[in-house]
Amino acid sequence: MTGTILFTIVTLVALGLLFAVVLYFVAQKFKVEEDPRIATVESILPGANCGGCGQAGCHAFAENVVKAPGMDGFFCPVGGNPVMTKIAEALGRAVEEKAPMVAVMRCNGAIANRARTNEYDGYASCKVMASLYAGDTGCKFGCLGKGDCEAACKFDAIHVNPVTGIAEVNEDKCTACGACVKACPKGILELRAKGFKNRRVFVSCINKDKGAVTRKACSVGCIGCGKCAKTCPFGAITVENNVAYIDFTKCKMCRKCVEVCPTHAIHEVNFPPKPKIEPKPNEENV
Repeated sequence: MTGTILFTIVTLVALGLLFAVVLYFVAQKFKVEEDPRIATVESILPGANCGGCGQAGCHAFAENVVKAPGMDGFFCPVGGNPVMTKIAEALGRAVEEKAPMVAVMRCNGAIANRARTNEYDGYASCKVMASLYAGDTGCKFGCLGKGDCEAACKFDAIHVNPVTGIAEVNEDKCTACGACVKACPKGILELRAKGFKNRRVFVSCINKDKGAVTRKACSVGCIGCGKCAKTCPFGAITVENNVAYIDFTKCKMCRKCVEVCPTHAIHEVNFPPKPKIEPKPNEENV
């Protein structure tokens, strides 16, 4: 009995060693040598694996950029231009600098501006809530405030403000990876250029309802009046489906549109306050 058990153990060990040797030689015969530059590029990347570059992760990005003939179509939003410059130097290529981007919340429908018409008591998820019905306010386009974007962000750059009920982006932490944009079922978040001195002008509304309906649902919604488009001297504003949109590639940030917007739906970010113009005294009082 003992001899049988011993024989079985020896046989299994021998077979294991034999298969290990066979697998080793098969692996050596069919192994694919990886370009050492892939490891070099991957070491330069931040390692966030956020998918903001459009690739499956940092290793996939490194592999594909090495195999590609040039740098066109490749950009790491987390590392930005400094990382892309280092990658280009490592590969002996040239790369064009891109304008820094940032996520922008295109909804100003805070609780004070957009009254709740009902109380949602389901699972705390924007995706789930959006699949069930339009939302808990009169605006079916606005932020649902359940934090899907917050959960998707790996950089702690976006949080739902409990006072306003809408998500707010911390531009100092935002890497423009686009995870929050993909997570939002309403399509309210958008990646826009940070702008000169981090200054931006954008329409904080995507409501496509007619003006009267929008105004009833939200006091600061875009009513599609077109005053901003008529005022813009650079042709940067278009009004389509009852809502205005500012093309940041054309906008010169003159802010004339901000002044004429009747609902204050156009936001100006990081601009210094305008100087107050003192009224001129009447000539009779001089």
